[in-house]
Amino acid sequence: MTIAMDSVFVADRCDSLREGGFTNFFISILIVIGIMLSYVTQHYRIISRGSSEGISPYFVLLGVTSANAQFGNILTLPQSRADVACCKEVSPFECTAGLLGIAQIGTQWICFAVILVLFLVFFRRDEVDLSDDEYERDPDQPTWRTAVIVAATCLVHGLFVVIISAAFALGAPGYLGAWANFLGIMAAVLAAIQYIPQIWTTYRLKHAGSLSILMMCIQTPGGLLFAASLAARLGWGGWSSWGVYVLTAIMQGILLMMAISFEWPSQEERNQSTPQPQRPPYNRRTTPRVLPSPGPYSAHLQAYGETQEEIERALDRESVQGVGENQPLLAPGGLGSSGVR
Repeated sequence: MTIAMDSVFVADRCDSLREGGFTNFFISILIVIGIMLSYVTQHYRIISRGSSEGISPYFVLLGVTSANAQFGNILTLPQSRADVACCKEVSPFECTAGLLGIAQIGTQWICFAVILVLFLVFFRRDEVDLSDDEYERDPDQPTWRTAVIVAATCLVHGLFVVIISAAFALGAPGYLGAWANFLGIMAAVLAAIQYIPQIWTTYRLKHAGSLSILMMCIQTPGGLLFAASLAARLGWGGWSSWGVYVLTAIMQGILLMMAISFEWPSQEERNQSTPQPQRPPYNRRTTPRVLPSPGPYSAHLQAYGETQEEIERALDRESVQGVGENQPLLAPGGLGSSGVR
C-alpha cells in the first residue's frame, strides 16, 4: 500500500514537472545567478580589505550550520526525492527545471562555506587596510581560537547531517520525511538567530567593516523572491524549506538599514564633521611691514580679505600708499620718527 502511494505521489510530481512553464524556469535561473552575484560581492569585500574584521564569528557559525541543515532538508524532502526520480521519465529540460530548487539551496550553501574559508584566511591580518579608529571601536575582537572552534563546529555539523541523512536513506527511508522536517526546523531556528550576533557586532562597531552592504541590498528582496519560488514549487508541504528564507530576509533587512545608517551619515552630521573655513589670524606685531597705524586697510582687514593672500594684498596696497610719508611717532619698533623713506 505504501509503495502504491509512493508511486502515485511520484507520478503526480512528474505531471507537475511536465506542466512547468518557461516563466518559473527563467525566474529560478535568475535566482541562482542572483545568489552567486550577491555572495561574490561579500567575497570581494573581504578579499579587497584583506580582513574579515566586522564579521561576527557567531554569524558565520549560525549561517553555515543553518545552510547545512537547509541543504540536508531540501535533499531529503519527499518532493525533492520525487523530482529526482522523475528525471527518468521527463525530458532533460523538465528535469533541470525540477531540480533548480536543489541547485538554488546548494549554491547558497557553497557560497556561505566560501565565506567561512575567507573568514579564516583573512582573520586578523597585520597588513589590513583599516583605520585606527575602526580598531579602537572594537577592543574585544574575537580571537583566533574562537575562529578555529567555529570552523571545526561547522565541519562536524555538516558531517553529522550527511551521515544521519545517508543512514535514514539506506536503512529507514520511511523516516526521511520526519528527518527533513527536523532539519527544516533546525535551519529556521538557526536562521532566526543568525543575524542577532551580527546586528550586535555592527551596532557596537558603528560601521559595517567587511560586511558587504551590496550583498544585503541584493539578498533582502532576493530572499523573499527565493522563498516565493520555492513555495510555488513545493507548496505548503515544503514550508520548512521556504519559510526559513522569509525569516532570514526580514532579519537581513534590519541589519541592512543599520549598516546604511552607520556608513552614510546624515547631511547634518557631514556638515558638522566638515571643518568650516576660518579667517586667518593677523597679528600686527609680527607683520614685517612698517605701516601707519591704523591705516585705511589695516584698520578694517575683514572688509578687504577673507584669506591670508587677500589680506597680504590689502597690506601691500597700504604700504604703497604710505611711500614718501614720514613714519608716525608711535610706529611699531620704537618711539620717534625713523626718517623719510
